[in-house]
Parts: sequence; C-alpha cells; structure tokens
Amino acid sequence: MRKLLTVSALVLVILAGVSFTRKPVQSFEKKEKLSDYGFFLGPLADLTPREDVIPYHLVTPLFSNYAEKSRFIVVPRGEKAEYNGEGVFNLPTGTVLIKNFYYPNDFRDPAKGRRIIETRILVHETDGWKAYPYIWNDEQTDAFYDVTGDTKSINYIDHRGKKVQTSYVIPNKNQCKGCHSTGEVLLPIGIAARHLNTNFPYKQGPQNQLSHWMEKDILDKLPSGMIPRNSKWDDEKDGSLDDRARAYLDINCGHCHNPKGAANTSGLYLDIHTIQPNLYGVMKTPVAAGRGSGNFQFDIVPGKPDQSILYYRMNTNDPGIAMPEIGREQIHQEGLALIREWIKKMNP
Repeated sequence: MRKLLTVSALVLVILAGVSFTRKPVQSFEKKEKLSDYGFFLGPLADLTPREDVIPYHLVTPLFSNYAEKSRFIVVPRGEKAEYNGEGVFNLPTGTVLIKNFYYPNDFRDPAKGRRIIETRILVHETDGWKAYPYIWNDEQTDAFYDVTGDTKSINYIDHRGKKVQTSYVIPNKNQCKGCHSTGEVLLPIGIAARHLNTNFPYKQGPQNQLSHWMEKDILDKLPSGMIPRNSKWDDEKDGSLDDRARAYLDINCGHCHNPKGAANTSGLYLDIHTIQPNLYGVMKTPVAAGRGSGNFQFDIVPGKPDQSILYYRMNTNDPGIAMPEIGREQIHQEGLALIREWIKKMNP
C-alpha cells in the first residue's frame, strides 16, 4: 500500500509539473510597425525570414493587379497544423500568416529590385482569425499599421518590356472580409492541400512544401498518397485546359462563389469541389439582371465566350461590373484568355 501511495504521489507530482511547465498560448500583441514583430532578419525589405518563419507559395495564386506576393507562415512552437484534404488546414491558435505584395521594377529581371506596397498579417487568435494590414513607406524601410487603406501610383516594366503606370488600391481592413469570409467567419484561403502541394525553392534545394512542413514538425496527419493538387493555371503541361481553368476560377472566385461563401446567394459556385456544370455557370441564368449581366442570359454559354456573363465581367474595369470586386484595377489579360479558350472549346 505504501508503495502504491508513493507511485500515486509521483504521478501527481509529474502531472502537476506538466501543468506548471506547459506554455500557455500567448495572446497576439498588435505592433505599429512591421519591423517590431521581428519576423525578418537584416534590412526589412529583403524579407529574410528568421528560422521559424517558413516561406511558401501557391500552385495557382490569386491575381492581385499583377502584384507579386511573398508569403510566410509561423506556427507556434510545439504546435502543428492539421492536414485537411478538402479545405483549409486546421491551424493552431497563435498561427500567423504574412503576405507581402510587391512589384518588381522590371518583371524580366528580378535583380533590378522591387517595391513592396503592403503587408497583410492574418493571426489565429483565441476568438478567431484577425487581419492586420500594414502599408510600406516610400523609403522601403518599414511598414506601418493602417486600417484605412490607400491608393498608390505604380510604375514597372512588364514581362514584354512595356512600361506600365497604374494605380494600386490597398484595401481597408473591413474589405479583408470580402475575400476571407466563409459562413460569416474569417478564414485563410491558400492554406489548403490543393494549393500547397508543390515544390518550393528552399535554400537547401527544391522540396515539396507539405513534406517540408512535416520535416519542420509544423504539419500533422499528412497522408502518404492521394493528396489533392490544383493545376498551375499558366502551364499547359500541368493538366488539361479544363483543369487549368477550374484551378484559376477556384483560387480567384471560389472563396466567395461557394455554398458557404459571401456570394452563395448567386447560386454560382466556382470552387473546385463543384462538379455540376450548371452550378459552375454552364447555361445558368443569373439571379439578377441589369448592368452586371451585360444583358446576356447565361453565366457561361458553351462555345460562345462573348455571350457569357462570366467572361464579360472579367473583361472590364467598370467598378459596377468587374469581377472580382476587390484587388483588380487591371484586367488580367492572360487569365481572361484562359477562360475565353475554356468556354470556346466547351461542347454546346
């Protein structure tokens, strides 16, 4: 009996020790300057991450007015993201997603430098995901918390050598909900297997991102096979025309146009999981007529992109008609060409 009591006491001591040593989740403290977080080492504009700030990219990224993006994830030490084959991973409280929007001075030559415009931080707090927007100064020395948004004049040379001067609208904090709301809840978009299942050029060499996250011990329950992956929208060798068009619509439109998204009342579901043609627009009548429909009858008319509302709304900058509504001051000509070809080759 004495031995049993001794063992029991030891167990209690161990359990008590565990409860005292377990590190509680620290609440996120918003900083006024991006540099105050310490996510990056050296000059801030170099975006050189500290060891636990993991870079990543998406197979097919969301178009944002031709801006490039530099993405990072920070998972709290000792915690892991939980794999989900269907949607966004279950990310632990304290996870931070960092997305920097920038323009190369010359898209043909990255060595000529870049201008970072804004940094958006998404934080998983105890009461849900919160957005913290930062705007970079002209000196490119730091970015400052700003909830009101702004409009910047942008100059760059595009891939064809053409000089481009345009405006870039930085959304205000409330507009984050326009893309990130799912069932009234703010959620990340890109942290899903189908968007992440690709190689990333790490310093040590290229490696599949999901495998890298497992090695870094920040991902759990990754299956050994059958991991979904969207096609790369602009790589003709990476899937059929249908695969690439659906991948483009999935990342650019599917976050709103899905059964739980902000645009679910439209009945137009452009996420990759919707497989019934009439639900992703084929010969589907819109719920509302007017300017947005261009007086056309159907969202997609097989073989006839010029009579399809989907193509019509992608092919304009009119703020009362253009889709997506946020983050597109320029028409994405290459994406538009893909969707045109996709509709054109549909069987009537």
